[in-house]
Amino acid sequence: MFDLLRTRARQGHRTISFPHGEPPELPGRFRGHPIIDQSRCAEGCTQCADACPTGAISSLPVLEVDLGKCLFCAECATACPTGALSYGGDYRLAAGTREDLRVTQEQGVRLARALDAKSRRLFGRSLKFRQVSAGGCNGCESEVNVLSTVVWDLGRFGVQIVASPRHADGLIVTGPVTENMRLALQQTYEAVAPPKLVVAVGACAVAGGPYIDHPEVHNGADAVVPVDLYVPGCPPHPLTILDGLLRLLGRIEASKTER
Repeated sequence: MFDLLRTRARQGHRTISFPHGEPPELPGRFRGHPIIDQSRCAEGCTQCADACPTGAISSLPVLEVDLGKCLFCAECATACPTGALSYGGDYRLAAGTREDLRVTQEQGVRLARALDAKSRRLFGRSLKFRQVSAGGCNGCESEVNVLSTVVWDLGRFGVQIVASPRHADGLIVTGPVTENMRLALQQTYEAVAPPKLVVAVGACAVAGGPYIDHPEVHNGADAVVPVDLYVPGCPPHPLTILDGLLRLLGRIEASKTER
């Protein structure tokens, strides 16, 4: 037992300091907010849009990326002959509306804004979510689970994942909402007492992901329930999810809100 205690003492404090300190260093392979150089975009070229498997890119009249549909596969960047499109390392991607996820060179993601004062009083110190996997592949579900580990410690912000919608203040939805899960999602939402929040996590829950427009999916959570926060990615990094939740709760300073 004493060996275990000594080992634990040597390990020190493991929880990241974010948002009060610097965010953790992300791996070099991480793909975040796209970088668009419209001046390099060849007139009439559609190679990036043609390469996108989900129709997330429009190249005419200007290059635009819909991060709600984006899988961050970078096929578009590979296909672009002039280097007009690439992916940077900015993890801040969560938005309050679908329209805010449409990115051009002039306009990046309009990051999620804090709830109104009344909602922050209700949810700011204690916010409990029921997580609903509405046909997901378990990628986004795993990233949500990571937030409860000692490194991220979502509970220090008063946010917890609970087992029953009757104990919850809202839902975290993953997956494209298959027809088989449509009714389950709707009934789970109805079981949460109002007022309530819904967070769509991952490309599937935002817009259908790789299954977009398949006859057995509903192209995301907002086809069935109202959504308050959209977190894009396939899957999104835990830091992207945490950043979005903290912005919703007004826990991130205004200086960090705008790009």
